[in-house]
Amino acid sequence: MWRRKTSSGRSPFRVADRFRALIGAATKPGFVAVPIKARSAALVLFAFGALVVRAEVKVGDAFPALASAGLAPLAGGEIPATTGKVVLVDFWASWCAPCKASFPMMAKLQKDYAARGLVIVAVSVDEKPAAAAAFAKKLAPTFPTVHDRTQKLVTAVVAPTMPTSYLIGRDGRVRFRHEGYHGDVTERELRQEIETLLAEKN
Repeated sequence: MWRRKTSSGRSPFRVADRFRALIGAATKPGFVAVPIKARSAALVLFAFGALVVRAEVKVGDAFPALASAGLAPLAGGEIPATTGKVVLVDFWASWCAPCKASFPMMAKLQKDYAARGLVIVAVSVDEKPAAAAAFAKKLAPTFPTVHDRTQKLVTAVVAPTMPTSYLIGRDGRVRFRHEGYHGDVTERELRQEIETLLAEKN
């Protein structure tokens, strides 16, 4: 599992991570000793943090609309219409070695299944547009590769690690989720799942 640390030592998903840390601290016995004002603020953050944790998109949930996420194109063309399609959304970052290793695998999936109705969208969560653009230029993916420049989509989804991919059925709901990239194992599982979803009717 890969979590990049910024110069401040924080994860790019710092909001969710901070809340998870706060929830853990707030449940310790020593929490009752926190001064009243600090404790009140912590309780407010604790309640909001619980909402953030619950907002994580899981298997069975509807996936947020890509068209309204403000994604900036990097390579591979525009995102095609996804209604009624099987969609693989992969979150990646330029600093993530497993992400780089997963792109040739996705290119093979694109070649084998695009004509049958699979849409692949690779979404960069990089904070710096130049880093995302350089990565896409170097790998030259054949499938739509975009930059989540405001991190609107990844924040809504709460991807747990890099890379994380979501395989979405024709009904727009997440059917499978893969955390990390594990070479042939991940490819084999994805192919089996894609075949299953492509065989389903609308």
